[in-house]
Amino acid sequence: MPRKILITGNMGYIGPVLVKHLRKTVPEAVLIGLDTGYFANCVTGSDILPECRVDLQCFADMRRFPEDILNGVDAVVHLAGISNDPIGNLFEQVTFDINHRASVNLAAKAKARGVGSFVFASSCSVYGAADDAARTEESPLNPLTAYAKSKLLTEGDLHTMADGAFKVTSLRFSTACGMSDRLRLDLVLNDFVAGALASGRITILSDGTPWRPLIDVKDMARAMEWAIGRSPAEGGDFLAVNVGSNGRNYQVKELAEAVASVIEGVDISINKDAQPDKRSYRVSFELFNRLAPDHQPQVDLRRSIQELKEGLESIGFSNPDFRNSDYMRLKVLSQLLEKGLIDNDLKWKRG
Repeated sequence: MPRKILITGNMGYIGPVLVKHLRKTVPEAVLIGLDTGYFANCVTGSDILPECRVDLQCFADMRRFPEDILNGVDAVVHLAGISNDPIGNLFEQVTFDINHRASVNLAAKAKARGVGSFVFASSCSVYGAADDAARTEESPLNPLTAYAKSKLLTEGDLHTMADGAFKVTSLRFSTACGMSDRLRLDLVLNDFVAGALASGRITILSDGTPWRPLIDVKDMARAMEWAIGRSPAEGGDFLAVNVGSNGRNYQVKELAEAVASVIEGVDISINKDAQPDKRSYRVSFELFNRLAPDHQPQVDLRRSIQELKEGLESIGFSNPDFRNSDYMRLKVLSQLLEKGLIDNDLKWKRG
């Protein structure tokens, strides 16, 4: 396992969970965080600032990060980026600048500095609409949004960089869920649990039939640990792999029903007149199961719901208008814009 690991975007939703995990599994490793700090104040339920767990925290925009941060680094886990479709729709060019161009630049600089392992947080959304058979890594790719397109473009460029000295692993994650020290509620299961607790109601914006594969953030961390240390014999110099579990492809209405089975007295509202949701896909995880048998998902749907419930209750969460709160990443960025703290390119104003 690498001795010095750089984690970009470590101050987001997934980063705190990954850092906790690596502290337990590779306690001897030096962990470095690199983040621009948009969501630094969005701490939920943690007694300490999560970044206290890294050895060094660097604040920088991925578009102009200090290259010296890569000195002596053995592995990079690249989480940083515009994190969802609503932000990508409003800031399309910025999404491509950060998620694609800056990511490729980071990888090129990492390779030049002798980094041996580069782990890229990609997404199953690269498959787009896929209502028929579960998508494998060989299936056609049809990204529908700026976010998904940026992930696929980055994968393509990373593929050309990979070689015997620079191992690249692109983890096509299922839809994330679960509790974190920087919780997001702009994710389907997290949204449903929040609605159930705050108002006793789950509002499904679609007709409930779209498919989503789900993975808990704890299991995402487990997969990233595997990717950091995997040998080229496990997938080659470049590997793009779906990360999740075959038993965790769900229709959206099934997720709502699962939440209602844990949180009593919840009404479920389905928009039967909704336009078809094109972001519907089932995914096959056979390759990940074969390559990483010791790092398979362990957190089932009920446990994710229970941990979200307990986590939100522990912080006294009760806001029925949470979709207009700081738990939504777009809302946080909008507030920073309104206050004049960042510009329209999402760059900090240094004044």
